[in-house]
Amino acid sequence: MGGMSVRTQSSEQPAEAAHRAGFACFVGRPNAGKSTLTNALVGQKVAITANQPQTTRHTVRGIVHRPDAQLILVDTPGLHKPRTLLGERLNDVVRTTWAEVDVIGFCLPANEKIGPGDRFIAKELAGIRKTPKVAIVTKTDLVDSKTLAEQLIAIDQLGKELGIEWAEIVPVSAVGSKQVDLLADLLIPLMPEGPALYPEGDLTDEPEQVMIAELIREAALEGVRDELPHSIAVVVEEMLPREDRPADRPLLDIHANVYIERPSQKGIIIGPKGKRLKDVGIKSRKQIEALLGTPVFLDLHVKVAKDWQRDPKQLRKLGF
Repeated sequence: MGGMSVRTQSSEQPAEAAHRAGFACFVGRPNAGKSTLTNALVGQKVAITANQPQTTRHTVRGIVHRPDAQLILVDTPGLHKPRTLLGERLNDVVRTTWAEVDVIGFCLPANEKIGPGDRFIAKELAGIRKTPKVAIVTKTDLVDSKTLAEQLIAIDQLGKELGIEWAEIVPVSAVGSKQVDLLADLLIPLMPEGPALYPEGDLTDEPEQVMIAELIREAALEGVRDELPHSIAVVVEEMLPREDRPADRPLLDIHANVYIERPSQKGIIIGPKGKRLKDVGIKSRKQIEALLGTPVFLDLHVKVAKDWQRDPKQLRKLGF
């Protein structure tokens, strides 16, 4: 046979470990390090792919490909104390997602004591019985070993108190890749056996419009989060290639509306002499260009959709 070896599966040989594939989602209060962790696991800023297998209703944030496994990270909107119809609807979406994924990673930053926001999420998690839960201590590079040890004990206590059995408690620093790999090693055995659900090379299946709207929303909220925490929605109305451009110098026209609830919020978003909105445009345009790899002309308009968070018709129009 020369250099070829033929492997036959005989009864003495251990069978190869079965391939696993499944869904995980990270939860935690804002700034708990969820997106940094996602990017570290996927290994790069999440890229866009066009072909979407209809395996999930959830937004896929990224996919970890391994020879023996595929770990699909899905997005859940943040859980918060609902004050509006939107709040309640989002919370239902969150609970549904938690019940449908194969593992939930609860992110708690190492550098902040467990607070009411963490407890609120933990109590909700305790109600989701079947899904395994992994406590992930993020930002460990910011603390000394004594503080880290105290946080690990506090998380263990929190679980005991609420009747949550942590499948694992894992300290990670997304800055160091060793621990991130370890996290993937711990999450994968919690996945069901099965073939890959996405072709290799796919990193996310989130439609471009949604990602672009999210980038604009992030930029618009920067610095005014306290004044307008949830009252901004962004809708990308159209994306069209500019017609009269040569093929080697394409330009994509993107028209987007930033919706706020009340006229009084307009000034906050637009800023004195329109300066803030201009900065938002410049910042989000750069990120959109990096994402799509093509020059973009971004046309932003601020519109008032009266009390959109409380109005089911508006909510549907704005994609909730």
